[in-house]
Amino acid sequence: MDVLTMPRPDDLHIHLRDGDVLQAVLPATARVFGRATVMPNLRPPVVTTADAVAYRDRILAAVPAGVDFMPLMTLYLTDKTDPDDLKQGIGAGVVQAVKLYPAGATTNSDHGVRSLDGLDPVLEVLAARGIPLLVHGEVTDPEVDVFDREAVFIERHAVPMLERHPTLRMVFEHATTAEAVGFVRSHPEDRVAATLTPQHLLMDRNALFEGGLRPHRYCLPVLKRRQHREALLAAATSGDPRFFLGTDSAPHARHAKETACGCAGCYTAPHALALYAQAFDAVDALDRLPDFASRFGARFYGLPENAGQVRLVRDPVPVPDPTVLPDGHTIVPLLAGETLDWRVEIDPR
Repeated sequence: MDVLTMPRPDDLHIHLRDGDVLQAVLPATARVFGRATVMPNLRPPVVTTADAVAYRDRILAAVPAGVDFMPLMTLYLTDKTDPDDLKQGIGAGVVQAVKLYPAGATTNSDHGVRSLDGLDPVLEVLAARGIPLLVHGEVTDPEVDVFDREAVFIERHAVPMLERHPTLRMVFEHATTAEAVGFVRSHPEDRVAATLTPQHLLMDRNALFEGGLRPHRYCLPVLKRRQHREALLAAATSGDPRFFLGTDSAPHARHAKETACGCAGCYTAPHALALYAQAFDAVDALDRLPDFASRFGARFYGLPENAGQVRLVRDPVPVPDPTVLPDGHTIVPLLAGETLDWRVEIDPR
């Protein structure tokens, strides 16, 4: 297959940041994706409906003229989240999901939840309204090995949470392990799902040390062993609607990545769909990509299929150049300097 035409996809997990970074990175996403679930871990975070409305307005103001793009807004769950404000945001059609960050789990997560025991009033609102809880599924206990934190979170927290709230819907974000795949598959397809990133489908943890330390391949949850990557790729290409596209594209300036204590996150927005095509094509499953990218996620969120189409053309192209910020700093894309097999064309029909 040298040409694949598909409905315009959705990115159901992305970091757009704010200010100058938002202005710089949003066009790459809006060009290809019709919608995106926007993460709320700004500084300060998006914790109320009013915060979400204001952030949505800033995003829409940054969308290039003539481009049709819809941000799907989320609230950052804290120990003090107000259930009444959440009800208001859901009722107004502003809040599409709520994001659970265990405190200290990833970038800008210091405001995150420190104890899951007090979340039941908020989870009851989500369960009653059918709004998904988006989970960064890692424990932050320093006694737990970084490569085991996802599996431990599932056992300690995710399973008991779903047992306490039998109608709660959950998206296990950026799943990285075979245990996460099994957890998702153990629940009905309309109840638990997972987003999968291009880096976790393409690389295992050896890629972090290929020829030296590779900071632009460092993300959280961290890349895992090969057998976990293979389990994720099998899930992505299986046709199971519980697994769908979420890039977790996370822009950081180059100097913040290439430093003694570098930030976690892979920047994939400019070439994400081509990266997914690379992964699916490697296992002869390119025909499964349209469902994974354009249909399954929309179905889980109760959204219609996007208008318009994109085409993937087998035509080797270099990974896009770094994105330049107004202050002169750059954001380096994942696999910079390498060549991808696929080029993306936009068909507005």
